[in-house]
Amino acid sequence: MKVQPQPDRIIIFDTTLRDGEQSPGATLNVEEKLTIARQLARLGVDVIEAGFPFASPGDFEAVQKIAQTVGTEQGPVICGLARATRQDIQTAAEALKPAAHGRIHTFIATSDIHLKHKLKKSRSEVLAIAEEMVGYAKSLIDDVEFSPEDAGRSEPEFLYQVLERAIAAGATTINIPDTVGYTVPSEFGALIRGIKENVPNIDQAIISVHGHNDLGLAVANFLESVKHGARQLECTINGIGERAGNAALEELVMALHVRRQYFNPFLGRPADSEASLTNIDTRQIYKTSRLVSNLTGMLVQPNKAIVGANAFAHESGIHQDGVLKNKLTYEIMDAQSIGLTDNQIVLGKHSGRNAFRTRLKELGFELSDQDLNKAFVRFKELADKKKEISDWDLEAIVNDEIQQAPELFRLELVQVSCGDRARPTATVSLRTPEGEELTDAAIGTGPVDAVYRAINRVVNVPNELIEFSVQSVTAGIDAIGEVTIRLRHGDRVFSGRAANTDIIVASAQAYVNALNRLYAAISAPTNLPHAERIGAEV
Repeated sequence: MKVQPQPDRIIIFDTTLRDGEQSPGATLNVEEKLTIARQLARLGVDVIEAGFPFASPGDFEAVQKIAQTVGTEQGPVICGLARATRQDIQTAAEALKPAAHGRIHTFIATSDIHLKHKLKKSRSEVLAIAEEMVGYAKSLIDDVEFSPEDAGRSEPEFLYQVLERAIAAGATTINIPDTVGYTVPSEFGALIRGIKENVPNIDQAIISVHGHNDLGLAVANFLESVKHGARQLECTINGIGERAGNAALEELVMALHVRRQYFNPFLGRPADSEASLTNIDTRQIYKTSRLVSNLTGMLVQPNKAIVGANAFAHESGIHQDGVLKNKLTYEIMDAQSIGLTDNQIVLGKHSGRNAFRTRLKELGFELSDQDLNKAFVRFKELADKKKEISDWDLEAIVNDEIQQAPELFRLELVQVSCGDRARPTATVSLRTPEGEELTDAAIGTGPVDAVYRAINRVVNVPNELIEFSVQSVTAGIDAIGEVTIRLRHGDRVFSGRAANTDIIVASAQAYVNALNRLYAAISAPTNLPHAERIGAEV
């Protein structure tokens, strides 16, 4: 599915696995990236930026596996990021070889502040590097995207020159990044309009936009850019990414969907056209949001547009009355349009494996036999505790069981004693990476604190707990509780997540999950220091 210039359609370029993963604590392993990539393909994104191959052996492997598995003839374009250097570009090309349709996305900064303080190069040097490296990338792969980093703060006349040279050298997509989230919609729209009017060969490339949400304006900037000729939007699921994150895919797609009569004329369509402006299957949005949240450990705030828990909830009596009479009174979109339903599954403790597998397929989960067995055991355990099991419960236990966190330390036992007249005490047993079972106990300010202290005594890896959050998957006293925690070790953050009807057990499992990620990371050095990798953004 090679992406061709289409003036009447918006190309969705997803960078969840590259820029999104640069969120502190959101590091994903290869299998988790592959799981998300498969779901992004089901969602219908046109391009998946699978990673930064030169950054680490793990990133290279992830891009290569995604190219091999998801980058089929009918699948999305698989893209790899590369700085404007021969080594970066060559590594990206090698990782992308298995993809039916691969793309190298190379970049170099063009703003004076970046040239002076980061690159320490002149404009003429940057102009020459951009032209040479785009040409080199073009010699290795047909589809090349070029980004002038910090375009939003670059001097327009110089920006026009760089873009003209990049297109002449073979760039098929020109991406305009608001790298630091500095521009406001009118400025960003004018920037795109200026490029359309002043770059002579701009008709030979697709105009793309990439932006960060530092001022909360990323989505607004992108929608304005569409009105002035941008036809590719670079975004992430749930808006995750560096600092305040990226433009959120679900917000952009649903804005274009709900308000397509408004945007149709800007894409040369009849105003009353009902045709979709993107290739996205909106019914996969909620599932994709939940998957990314679960695997990255980054919770979605309840009032988050489109996918937040309160997005379709109504507390006000006036609102409730209106919705009961007609949903259109207070809802501008149907919850089912993003794949959100309140259906209860009819499976119970007597249900068989085939019925269980069939229901999972209906929910979009295609598990290996091993993962299915693990999830089925958890389902049976839950069915013994709950009378009714919702799709959300099922989703929670499946995501919890198929998480691909390295299992170095394994929780064998957790036991807690607490009360208003007692000192909270926890006993834990863990199996070490060497197979030895160790047990220890600790006293804490509360039961969870006691559990964490006891686990730390066994694992003995320095860390700082910086976030602990609990949320209920469904309503009711017997609801599954999801625990998400974040640990800091040095300048890096690691997340862990677990779900269980016992919140203390879930807390212990989430903590061990995060410690395993930490332990695996400090045991496996990468090609680039983390600080340099974080800085490799557009």
